[in-house]
Amino acid sequence: MTISSDRSPAVDVRSSMTYEIRTYGCQMNVHDSERLSGLLEEAGYVRAPEGSDGDADVVVFNTCAVRENADNRLYGNLGRLAPKKASRPGMRIAVGGCLAQKDRDTIVKKAPWVDVVFGTHNIGKLPVLLERARVQEEAQIEIAESLEAFPSTLPTRRESAYAAWVSVSVGCNNTCTFCIVPALRGKEKDRRTGDILAEIDALVGEGVSEITLLGQNVNAYGSDIGDREAFGKLLRACGSIDGLERVRFTSPHPRDFTDDVIAAMAETSNVMPQLHMPLQSGSDTVLKAMRRSYRQERYLGIIEKVRAAIPHAAITTDIIVGFPGETEEDFEETLHVVREARFAQAFTFQYSKRPGTPAATMENQIPKEVVQARYERLVALQEEISWEENKKQVGRTLDLMVAEGEGRKDGATHRLSGRAPDNRLVHFTKPEQEVRPGDVVTVEITYAAPHHLLAEGAVLDVRRTRAGDAWEKRTAEKAAKPAGVLLGLPKIGVPEPLPVATGSACGSH
Repeated sequence: MTISSDRSPAVDVRSSMTYEIRTYGCQMNVHDSERLSGLLEEAGYVRAPEGSDGDADVVVFNTCAVRENADNRLYGNLGRLAPKKASRPGMRIAVGGCLAQKDRDTIVKKAPWVDVVFGTHNIGKLPVLLERARVQEEAQIEIAESLEAFPSTLPTRRESAYAAWVSVSVGCNNTCTFCIVPALRGKEKDRRTGDILAEIDALVGEGVSEITLLGQNVNAYGSDIGDREAFGKLLRACGSIDGLERVRFTSPHPRDFTDDVIAAMAETSNVMPQLHMPLQSGSDTVLKAMRRSYRQERYLGIIEKVRAAIPHAAITTDIIVGFPGETEEDFEETLHVVREARFAQAFTFQYSKRPGTPAATMENQIPKEVVQARYERLVALQEEISWEENKKQVGRTLDLMVAEGEGRKDGATHRLSGRAPDNRLVHFTKPEQEVRPGDVVTVEITYAAPHHLLAEGAVLDVRRTRAGDAWEKRTAEKAAKPAGVLLGLPKIGVPEPLPVATGSACGSH
């Protein structure tokens, strides 16, 4: 469905026009927002000053439809902008992302002061739609039903100088009963391997030293091009890129996690010893109701193989508590898997209805108080395991990639922060030598907490990197321009400012 004029006016935006992007949801949305920023800046907009809070000339909401209250959150934020819009006739508001793809005309009906609504498949149209809304003085709604062009062909304003997302595919072929993502992002569409590697080469040439391969179901890569071993081959190909120090990927699906991928992880030196493997439930009965195409034995078998091939791997997961019909026995099966798998961290979610999903209309919805009690038990168990696993790191010598903005108390404690190869967060003593985000330091771990490690002794080594050079160059360029504002992005994951939303892409895998 496309509701719009056929005529696309040329985009001619004054350089004084400012923009702000507010991002909700998964890594896909975070990366899409980087592209939206790139598109707007190519069209002549500049990022709004820090703290503008809706005072920009253009405010863009990049939405998520996964949570039950996603629409309430959006309309609440739109409502708070209505008075500003009324007092500033030239201001424009755009809504994109999964909720826009799902609700389409409803957004403008509920919030008639919105100027542009665009979907997940046509983010490249945003500048044109904004200009069309200005010229025609009426709302522009354009929702494409299928991908018009792979998003990685669009300009991107990356949030990090030293780390970057690289999409390998969009869409998903699974039919999990709790997830609406396939309906909003479509069937899986894979990029050509050569295009992926060319993008990585270009990023490394700009100083990036860490990339995260991104897909709704990342290890299913190849299903669209007829090669079941394509993802393992892609990981190995990343190993031959000079200057690429760290490779990560998210999020895989147990169904597609094959032995050749484990071998590629173990045998490719720059693929990090880290795996995010969504579980969702440890109960075979619940997994069947979720339409998850694996069972507990299969899942634990994958974990065992990964640990055998990569002994120091840190494994994280997603778990949903209180799925419709979940019994106490089902929940105990989840606790059993948590004890057996010994996750470094688990992103735990209380089940909430996703409108438009089969699970939302299932019988035997679990009472809120029961879900809450189970959730608290799960969190307590995982906290205990996370702490025990982190304590095993004490005494190890690790190379950390220095991060930007991850240690909220670093200024007060005279520390810096970085990520270990397995992605654990480490706070370390600030050395006398200058250390920049993207540089690599060697430290000895002296203390463990459930969610971070400390290296309280002197830094053993500092290695200045091309990534650090890139950060320094970007920082100098920013200093010469008006102050900017970061996107409203999540704060958990790989070194900032390359954010990782909690759990897997859209919390669906």
